[in-house]
Amino acid sequence: MQTRRLGRIGHDSSVLIYGAASLSDVDQDTADASIQEALDAGINHFDVARDYGEAELRLGPWMPRIRDDIFLATKTGERSEEAAWRQINESLERLQTDHVDLIQLHAVCDLENLDLLTAPRGGLAAAVRAKEEGLAGAIGVTGHTHAAPSVHTEALRRFDFDSVLTPVSYRLASDPAYREDLEGLLEAAARTDAAVMAIKAIARRNWRDDEPKVYSTWYRPLDEQEPITAAVAWVLGTYPQITGIATAGETRLLRQMIEAEKASSQLTLEEAARVLERVEDYSSPFIAMPF
Repeated sequence: MQTRRLGRIGHDSSVLIYGAASLSDVDQDTADASIQEALDAGINHFDVARDYGEAELRLGPWMPRIRDDIFLATKTGERSEEAAWRQINESLERLQTDHVDLIQLHAVCDLENLDLLTAPRGGLAAAVRAKEEGLAGAIGVTGHTHAAPSVHTEALRRFDFDSVLTPVSYRLASDPAYREDLEGLLEAAARTDAAVMAIKAIARRNWRDDEPKVYSTWYRPLDEQEPITAAVAWVLGTYPQITGIATAGETRLLRQMIEAEKASSQLTLEEAARVLERVEDYSSPFIAMPF
């Protein structure tokens, strides 16, 4: 699998990041099979969060075997220093490790939440303490809404974050305003060599009320190989600054994303765009979020 340097963190990160939201509501056997599939494919970067149901507990039993071989990131969704500090330590216990490589402030989607985190005694203070005490190697910020790239640009202005995890897809970037905000974020990150990672690369649209939710993702994903390959190829080819794409929060889609990465270099950007333009009902997943 291709790797890209994770900004100034320096890790040679696989361009697919294992999105452990897929483990939030599965049994250990299912989790074990999925984790092994990721490792066999060359994925060396695992991204989880305390808010992802049982996901940290499913990853934890693997740490004695693989901790030194992977880059491990988790997230806190708490906004106060005290609550975030408690949650960071809970994550370490659940993950069966004494440190993570990256602690991320989760779901920073608007300026109101950014204000809470960067205020005195806000959650950022807990992340800084974790880094100072060796519980985390780096500090990042994540979020998902149409405003996320601009909010994350402001986050980089307020604090020297080591990484950003933000939404990037062909459909989102087809909106000129969103593309401008994304490019502004990439420029801001480049100035400090902060890593930028992508989420929602294969999001197709929101679920409709009248259709069964056949995947565990809160959005309906692309689920056929050709458009998944095109989506991965388009993000990796359009934005070489992006160090990796988080896999969808669904174990059954992991194989298709692995196959997409293998085939991504065979598609030109124009070919990938043509495939994606043929996808029906393809829109932003942020039009109506269920939370």
